[in-house]
Amino acid sequence: MRKIEAIIRPQALHAVRRALHAIGVTGITAIEVKGVGRQKGQTGMYRTAEFRVDFVPKVKLEVVVGEELVEPAIGAIREAANDGRIGAGKIFCYALDEVVRIRTGERGPQAI
Repeated sequence: MRKIEAIIRPQALHAVRRALHAIGVTGITAIEVKGVGRQKGQTGMYRTAEFRVDFVPKVKLEVVVGEELVEPAIGAIREAANDGRIGAGKIFCYALDEVVRIRTGERGPQAI
């Protein structure tokens, strides 16, 4: 089992969700986050004064999948979120030792 985390632009969320659903991934957690990387924030104007926002709004997706869906899920996220510009996002993949469904007590891949 693997946990996939993706940091994407908010406007890509629905496209990524549809792409994951199309390959059979139904459980997704989405969290609004802010971050900075190569994109280096944004510059704006307020009443003729320029200001800089260092942290850019993003969405962090968390998905847990079995080994057979790792590459299809990464590919689906990458294709749906990629707009070819700096700041499109990052994908992280972690090994998962255990998953337990609270309601039934199921463990491992059955609990996903």
